[in-house]
Amino acid sequence: MKNNKKMIVGFLAPAVIIFLIVFLYPIVRTIMMSFFKIDSVTDTTDLWTFVGIQNYEKLFATAIFRKSMLNLFKIWAIGGAIVLSVSLLFGVILTSGIRGKKFFRAVIYLPNLVSAVALATMWLQYVYSSKFGLLKSILDAVGMHKLAETAWLDTDHKFGALLFAYCFGMIGYHMLIWMSGIERISPELYEAATIDGANRPQQFQHMTLPLLKGVFKTNITMWSVSTAAFFVWSQMFSTVTADEATIVPVQYMYMQTFGAGNAVTERNAGYGAAIGIILCICIVVIFTICNKLIKEDDLEF
Repeated sequence: MKNNKKMIVGFLAPAVIIFLIVFLYPIVRTIMMSFFKIDSVTDTTDLWTFVGIQNYEKLFATAIFRKSMLNLFKIWAIGGAIVLSVSLLFGVILTSGIRGKKFFRAVIYLPNLVSAVALATMWLQYVYSSKFGLLKSILDAVGMHKLAETAWLDTDHKFGALLFAYCFGMIGYHMLIWMSGIERISPELYEAATIDGANRPQQFQHMTLPLLKGVFKTNITMWSVSTAAFFVWSQMFSTVTADEATIVPVQYMYMQTFGAGNAVTERNAGYGAAIGIILCICIVVIFTICNKLIKEDDLEF
């Protein structure tokens, strides 16, 4: 018995040590940093200046941070509704026995294989360009010349252009998650429902959706995590470092932590850490609400 315990400890020890060093220690250190004024991320603790909750008070009193949180919420809510609904539609279509399933699945997922920098550059230079962009050419071709003259990258339209481009790239990822859940449902259930007279919309409403509750929570969580870490797209669509039309909390955190941008006169890693803690709390709250609202019934596949 003792030998078995030693063996268990021996196998678990490396994983536990790695978890403590790579995950737990950074989390604890970030929480501590959020209560201090720190000039540089690499400063030793003796150089930290304790300020209590002043970092948090200053954040919520800063208009640009509130704007960044509003932008993030719109990306999460509006973008989430678009991405999850469209990806679910594609998931249902591709699991319905359509021909060329592998081809269409690969095409829809393809944007996820391209780096965010390259994808954003493509949208900026070759889709939204006011001179020779694809969108302008398509609108001109269908006779919408006035709409084709729209400056999609100006202050009034830039956020919508950013949101559409980001959603376009994320649909394939969430589609695969939906498909993994749909393919787990036994075909016999649909056969029985068909025999009982249920049509496809009724089967989707009363069978598919209830059996995808767990998958829906997974998709919501993954979307929330990816949205909270939203940075590259915002940076690429910003003509300056702090563009209020597209700024998000992680971009603002980057500016404050590393002193990037003309608007930042001093660096404060503790201020940036407070932003990270706020984002983490938002994700925990969303996950908790999902668990409370979406109850997984005792359903069998």
